[in-house]
Amino acid sequence: MKFSSVCLALFAATSADAFRPLSASPRRAATVLQQSSSTEERALSKKEERLRMMKSPQFYRQGFKEVREGVEKSMEEQFKGEIVQQLRESNYIMERDGVKVYLAKDFGFCWGVERSIALAYEAVEHYPGKTVHITNELIHNPEVNEKLEDMNVQFIEKLDDGKKNFDTVKEGDVVILPAFGASFEEMDRFDKMNVEVVDTTCPWVSKVWNSVDKHQKAGMTSVIHGKYAHEETVATTSFCEDYICVKDMKEAEMLSNYILNGGDKEAFMKHFEKGVSKGFDPDVMLKKIGLANQTTMYKKETRAIGQLLQKTMMKKFGPAEIKNHYMEFDTICDATQERQDAVVELVDIAKADGLDFILVVGGWDSSNTAHLLEIPHHAGIRSFHIDRAECIGADNTITHRTVTGEIVTEKFIEDLSKDVVMGVTSGASTPDKAVQDSLSSIFLLKKINGENK
Repeated sequence: MKFSSVCLALFAATSADAFRPLSASPRRAATVLQQSSSTEERALSKKEERLRMMKSPQFYRQGFKEVREGVEKSMEEQFKGEIVQQLRESNYIMERDGVKVYLAKDFGFCWGVERSIALAYEAVEHYPGKTVHITNELIHNPEVNEKLEDMNVQFIEKLDDGKKNFDTVKEGDVVILPAFGASFEEMDRFDKMNVEVVDTTCPWVSKVWNSVDKHQKAGMTSVIHGKYAHEETVATTSFCEDYICVKDMKEAEMLSNYILNGGDKEAFMKHFEKGVSKGFDPDVMLKKIGLANQTTMYKKETRAIGQLLQKTMMKKFGPAEIKNHYMEFDTICDATQERQDAVVELVDIAKADGLDFILVVGGWDSSNTAHLLEIPHHAGIRSFHIDRAECIGADNTITHRTVTGEIVTEKFIEDLSKDVVMGVTSGASTPDKAVQDSLSSIFLLKKINGENK
């Protein structure tokens, strides 16, 4: 499972841009911080501090070549799906055991996820005999995280207040930072300890951090389209001075209305209390805003939010002043967008060829997978989000996550006596084998029913 030269080039370019220093001297940045407490200097100091951490001899981002060949072989064996490969080779269509399958043309592992898994696996192999920790799930896929547990990676305990128990991390241990990234505070903690840090953060996440750095430099409050408790957004907001998180268009409209009309400040702050920076004052901090987003959000909604906020600031301050009051960066990763576009195409096929349902395979905590489900759901097409093949029962039931987040069990195939036409896709953190196993369960279910007629 080798990375293409294009992927490696993109990674190099993205990571270089994301962490390019604004000043040649971290010491100078620290001196400026002592002289002034403005937003620009505080943000610059934080960016330079992150860069300094990354230059530490105990901080690794490139993996470990001496174990790479074995890791690539292991990943190939663990994640490859022969049925999925056959679908690719047959123009993404297959008929078997009374089931016609349309596979989305972009699905499954993105190169950032492959890179993250490879770095984590390499770390385990490179440090035999050492205790290896990880600050969160590596990615939102249960099978991958279970594999890490089997490899004796210790998942740092989450506490009830949203904090983590780092007491288990001892001097000389190894700490893996997951694909979502780690907060500035976590990075700072490990930098001060005598531990080896293996950073598997996706470069697209680093791109978001670079964007919010620009907001802070311009004296703007970062508006993050994302889920405030999601690991990636937690990491991103830790690199901000002033921020507010909006999870959807409804919350963006609340924000817009407050900017234009003011209102009940107490009620506004009560609603957003968990998704704002400490000491946030909407009457002061919403005069200059910059938009960025969690990389796995639904891009169509992010664009709509951006248009709303741009119009809001133009109405509030006038078109001539828009550049002084609003900034926007597209930080949805390419893989997320490609998978969303491919599901839109599946929806078109459903309307033309009578798909009975669309199956979405991926972790229930996976934001990008959940957004794939929203597309057929809003188009009125029967659709199911499962996290593994075992969700499909031999009694023709399916346990799935709805668009509202509920886990429910219901009848799956409405008429087993008839041929089934289905579409299938998977999130960017889902291995091909998870899709293959799910399809195999459906084929077996249909085959057994045919034999029992």
